[in-house]
Amino acid sequence: MNYWWVNQNQTYKHEIHGGYLWSPKTNANGARNRFYDAMTEVVTGDIVFSFCDTQIKAIGIVSGPHQSSPKPEEFGSAGAAWSDDGWYVPVSFNELPRPIRPKEHIGRLAPVLPAKYSPLQSNGNGNQGVYLAPVPQPLAGLLISLLGGQIEAILDKASSSAEAGDNLEINHVLDDKEITVTQRTQLIQARIGQGLFRSRVAEIEPCCRVTGTSNSQFLIASHIKPWSKSTNEEKLDGHNGLLLTPHIDHLFDKGYITFNYLGLIEISTHLPDEVRVAWQLNPIPAPVALTEKQHAYMQYHREKIFRG
Repeated sequence: MNYWWVNQNQTYKHEIHGGYLWSPKTNANGARNRFYDAMTEVVTGDIVFSFCDTQIKAIGIVSGPHQSSPKPEEFGSAGAAWSDDGWYVPVSFNELPRPIRPKEHIGRLAPVLPAKYSPLQSNGNGNQGVYLAPVPQPLAGLLISLLGGQIEAILDKASSSAEAGDNLEINHVLDDKEITVTQRTQLIQARIGQGLFRSRVAEIEPCCRVTGTSNSQFLIASHIKPWSKSTNEEKLDGHNGLLLTPHIDHLFDKGYITFNYLGLIEISTHLPDEVRVAWQLNPIPAPVALTEKQHAYMQYHREKIFRG
């Protein structure tokens, strides 16, 4: 496993929520750039420290190989001087509940900063000339320690995210030569509630429909019609999703709850009373009705998944 540092002050929101890294291939004058060349060196499973606004705010796991790609339209005016021809790397990002500010730890970090291509200056400020840079093992180890178990939790979650019942379907996606590498990556990311699918769901669902939680760090993008039963188009359709807190996602996924057309929770009689009471499964005030497309998916959930 290799480690990387990405500076995302201009593109953090788009890349984190979209599940990717993007850079031009060269400088504006056509010259090669070591930090853009690094995009071609990352491999699946590598870890990325995301640095923005003086903090390490997210951790990414590279989920596919690099490829040529035009500059994302969602960047808008960001990077206006950048070439449209660039490198794209799919990455599953997790925003950190407890970000750290490296400048506050520079006394410990300074001795392990690389002499060349360092992502940090000796005073702890970010190196503005860096986009993507390798992180040597001593520096990576210290950052992992400073993050206090957060990276370990992310890796544990990633390793157990794909259920055994989906493995065959995942292999089919990986072997499908009729779709692009980007599309394959998006489909796999959708299985673990990341990337393009999560971004699309968030445009429709502002919060958990049961708890009212709106903090994205504590929400899972859950498919209404299961990923393994969905077409490739349905796997990425934002209307085929809800943002739910982990315990509510578990109940929804296992069919112990569903939602009616008005967006109100319906609870299965098979759910033990002690769980219902302990988890306070009360509908939030003024529920938001499902969209027409969501309703079609929810009808499938009520008929095929819900333990009614």
